[in-house]
Amino acid sequence: MGCSKRLETAIFLGLLLSIFAESVVGRFVVEKNSLRVTSPDSIKGTRDSAIGNFGIPQYGGSMAGTVMYPKENRKGCKNFDDFGISFKSKPGALPFFVLVDRGDCFFALKVWNAQNAGAAAVLVADDVEEALITMDSPEEDHASAKYIANITIPSALIEKSFGEDLKKAISGGDMVNVNLDWREAVPHPDDRVEYELWTNSNDECGIKCDMLMEFVKDFKGAAQILEKGGYTQFTPHYITWYCPQAFTISKQCKSQCINHGRYCAPDPEQDFSSGYDGKDVVLENLRQLCVFKVANENKKPWVWWDYVTDFQIRCPMKEKKYNKECAEGVISSLGLDLKKIEKCMGDPNTDSDNPVLKEEQDAQIGKGSRGDVTILPTLVVNNRQYRGKLEKGAVLKAICAGFEETTEPSVCLSGDVETNECLDNNGGCWRDKTSNITACKDTFRGRVCECPVVNGVRFKGDGYSSCTASGPGRCKINNGGCWHETLNGITFSACIDNEEGKCTCPPGFKGDGVKSCEDIDECKEKKACQCPECSCKNTWGSYDCSCSGDLLYIRDHDTCISKRATEVKSAWAAVWVILIGLAMAGGGGYLVYKYRLRSYMDSEIRAIMAQYMPLDSQNEVPNHVSDDHA
Repeated sequence: MGCSKRLETAIFLGLLLSIFAESVVGRFVVEKNSLRVTSPDSIKGTRDSAIGNFGIPQYGGSMAGTVMYPKENRKGCKNFDDFGISFKSKPGALPFFVLVDRGDCFFALKVWNAQNAGAAAVLVADDVEEALITMDSPEEDHASAKYIANITIPSALIEKSFGEDLKKAISGGDMVNVNLDWREAVPHPDDRVEYELWTNSNDECGIKCDMLMEFVKDFKGAAQILEKGGYTQFTPHYITWYCPQAFTISKQCKSQCINHGRYCAPDPEQDFSSGYDGKDVVLENLRQLCVFKVANENKKPWVWWDYVTDFQIRCPMKEKKYNKECAEGVISSLGLDLKKIEKCMGDPNTDSDNPVLKEEQDAQIGKGSRGDVTILPTLVVNNRQYRGKLEKGAVLKAICAGFEETTEPSVCLSGDVETNECLDNNGGCWRDKTSNITACKDTFRGRVCECPVVNGVRFKGDGYSSCTASGPGRCKINNGGCWHETLNGITFSACIDNEEGKCTCPPGFKGDGVKSCEDIDECKEKKACQCPECSCKNTWGSYDCSCSGDLLYIRDHDTCISKRATEVKSAWAAVWVILIGLAMAGGGGYLVYKYRLRSYMDSEIRAIMAQYMPLDSQNEVPNHVSDDHA
């Protein structure tokens, strides 16, 4: 009975998938990158290649290498170590791109075996003349899942005729050098990147669901930084199918679909008799779409990432929590309007279109340069489908490649998207081994050689052969690249803090100031201490000069004078100092005496005159003489 139910489920699911395939036939677009042959001249030129849907393509950058076609294991289905074959390049040489033939095993296994043998990239030559296809990873194969997750090199499918040209050139003894270019794999029309993720809320669909959930949790932080900064515009999407008209009233259709068979999803356990139904997945997908719409209306579209990650953690199918009650708990904790979300979802039992899900079905059909969405998960950047491993660093690199150069945000220059080219021979850039300062800088577009700024000190130069510290503070970093030496606790340096950044030997030394400064022997070269009574002795960086007898050496005049004459001069100088001091004191005292005397005299005179000549401000003195004496 159990087997018959599983068979019934498989038949129904197969029917749904076949209907979906018929609706999108002819609209699948293969994402390509440019492959340019630089030598030999006989096959020089640019060809198309289809980007593999695993590994990590170098979006925004390019990679040069030498093509190698193995003499054995040419399809790459076995371990190359078993044949004693290695593709590891020697230091300073171009990396090896391994050419293998299509057939006999999964594309991903060919790339994995080549990677283990040291290959930097893999080119798979088609075995039939046909249009290029996307090399995808095998579905639901647990054995291959272990190595697919660890593939880190890029790969591409090339046409059969081009593969034959490469093989012919290699067999003829020519060195075949090619350049894989992903710089135009993602268009960059303006300073904002628009990207969308076609996803699914089902957490029990196997390897790809596990990978998708892991990616959403890892990428959440970077996505929210980009969205909050206005650098990107993100939109989530969900794939649904419709139930064939003849089956809309069947038990299977009712359990897997909503709105009378218009929007369906496969049974999570692929068993109609147990666990969750497909319609449970459709409803949660619809809820997540409405969470995004409501959050977007509130000018906070990045809240979608919070809801999806929280729902994965709090409401997993394994714990039987994948339901409406748990979802509403997550919505409430994020402060979203539950009523608005319910209104957006509408009634799943009505025999009519759901506007939100109808829009999603229309969006599945490709438009312009973007093909139909047929693979879950699918990432689309600037209307171009992403190919490669769904991993934080790889996806961030693809999104950053969508910005025009110099307009990318700081998150695009973080360690998550570094190409690590500086680890190999310092990327060919300048480096000061003493202070461990380098001009090599890893970016998502590849390494650049640019003189650095260290502790506020700017280095100037071409970044490849030289970088010199300049400006104030340059002497603090490795002494500005100038000569310096310490002896007996005294340090001499040729570094001078100025904008020119030149190295000049200090006084008492001669040399180039960079590699060496030699002590000048002033005594031997007769540059000092040349008076007849002088005796010269050279010291490091200077000299000592002494005079015979009671003579005293005067360095400024390079001469010797008598100590007695010096003492007499000193005595007379002291006398003159005393006399001048006494004169100044006497003059000061006289001025003080003269000022005080004059002040006293002025006050006395005013008092006398006040008695005989009253001032106008005083009242007239009354006359006490009687009239009888008149």
